[in-house]
Order: sequence, then C-alpha cells, then structure tokens
Amino acid sequence: MPAPAAAGAAGAERAGRFARFWSANGAGYMFLAPWLIGFMVLTAGPALISLYLSLTDFDLLRPPNWVGTANYERIFTADAKFMASMRVTLFFVIFSVPLKLAFALAVAVALNRGIRGLPLYRAIFYLPSLLGTSVAIAVLWRQLFARDGLVNSFLATFGIEGPSWISHPDYALWTLIILSVWQFGSPMIIFLAGLRQIPTDMYEAASLDGASKSRQFWKITLPLLTPVIFFNAVVQTIESFKAFTPAFIISGGTGGPVNSTLFYTLYLYQEAFGFLRMGYASALAWILVVIIAAFTALSFLSSRYWVHYDD
Repeated sequence: MPAPAAAGAAGAERAGRFARFWSANGAGYMFLAPWLIGFMVLTAGPALISLYLSLTDFDLLRPPNWVGTANYERIFTADAKFMASMRVTLFFVIFSVPLKLAFALAVAVALNRGIRGLPLYRAIFYLPSLLGTSVAIAVLWRQLFARDGLVNSFLATFGIEGPSWISHPDYALWTLIILSVWQFGSPMIIFLAGLRQIPTDMYEAASLDGASKSRQFWKITLPLLTPVIFFNAVVQTIESFKAFTPAFIISGGTGGPVNSTLFYTLYLYQEAFGFLRMGYASALAWILVVIIAAFTALSFLSSRYWVHYDD
C-alpha cells in the first residue's frame, strides 16, 4: 500500500477509535467539563504559577525576576520569623486538635444515648463550626477575652482579677486554642454517625459479661471508632495548619503580642500583602503544602498500627 494511502487508513482508524470512545464516554466528560475547567483554571493553574513565582523575586509592580532557590535558602537560614511562626503553628496544632477531638467525642457519646430532641441538639452544637471562622466571631472572641471583657467580669464576681488575655504572650495563643475547640460541631457530627454504626448487640453482650460502661467505651467504642477518629484527626490537622482569620482579627494582623499568635498563614499573608514579596510568600506557601503533606503521610503510615477496620 502506498505511503499516503497507509497514512490515510491509519488516520481513519484513529478517528474511528475516537468516535467510538466519545460515543461511549462523551456524556460523562461533558458533565465533568465544568469541574475540570474550574480545577485547571482556579486550582492547578494558580498552583503551578505560584510554584514558578516561588523561584522569583516578584512584588506585583515589576515583572518576576528569576532567583532560583534563593527564597527557600533565605527561609531556612536567615528568617527568624519563619521559625517563630512554625513554633506557634505547631503548638496550636498539637494542642487544639486533640482537645477538639476529645471534646467532640465526649459530646457525641452523650448525644448517642437516645436523648429527646437530638436533631435540635445536633444543630445547636454544629452552629459554632459554621460561625467559628467568621470575622464576627473573631471580633466577639476578642471582646470576650479583653481586659474589661466578659471573662474577666465573670472572674471579678469571685474576686479574681484576670489579665488582658489577648494582650499577654502567655495566654493569647490559648484563647485561639479555646476558640478552635469551641468549633467542635463538625467532628462531633461525624463521631455521632460513627457511633450509630456500632452494633448494639456488642454492648449487650459486654453488659451480660459484667463489663462496666467505662470498660465498654475503651474496649468496644474506641477500637471500632478508630477509622472515624483517624479521618477527623487528618481533616482537623489540615484545617489547623490553615487557620488564619482568628489570629488575624484578634492580633490586629500583627501576630502579637511578641509573635505569640503569629500563625504560619498570617506570616505568609504579611509577606504577600504587607510587604508585596509575592515570590517569597509563594515559597512559604509551598513549604506549607509540603508540611501538610508530610503530616498527612505520617498519619496514614501510623494508622496501620492503631486504626482497626472491620475486615
């Protein structure tokens, strides 16, 4: 067969395969098209651009100037605020996530005992998770823990003079941790759903064997709930690393006092929009991506030793 004819036959065969593929899968791709376009334009595209900008000196006013890995070298060798923000963020994650999960689990166990008006209680307890990251709640929290706020007014009734919690470096971060724990509604709902999946006959058998309620909790509830605990722990850890609004509002965008509330995301914001060091801020953002990915990977690696599935 002559070369042009062979090329034409191959082209016709490829066109036929594409036509058959599209007839079988075209409708699905059409439905996926809005998400794929949004992902490429709003997520993947900006992420790749920020990766490029992290290797440049860019201030929004002039074209990016290629500097290679200079931004990363400066972050790890000459940036004291980077280490300060990492210490604050890690402290916040280490304390806020376990406390929130423990409190959410305790409330879920209490609600799982068949109390009346369960849907109403679920809605009430979930409400802080909807409102907790808003600016209004952060402002309210700042007023509660101010020197003349409601917390100190309550303590004054017992003759206790409280400090200005948000202005003291020893207490400011703990006010943010308390705010995070107060937003326990989302993991609580997930815990409650997990508790509803545990067979009741296991508790009945344990009761007949003389097991107390606390022993049933440690030997039945917790082991069977470990997949849900694992899911909540991963999600809440990621969310804690990304926390921004409360620290920004309560500290006035400074991360004070004495950098005690300088979350990593707040420092990134300062570099990007305070000093217009977009290239440097992009490098900080990619380091945060790597840190979150590392924590998530470690969580999955450790899960084989403590997460128990039905199979």
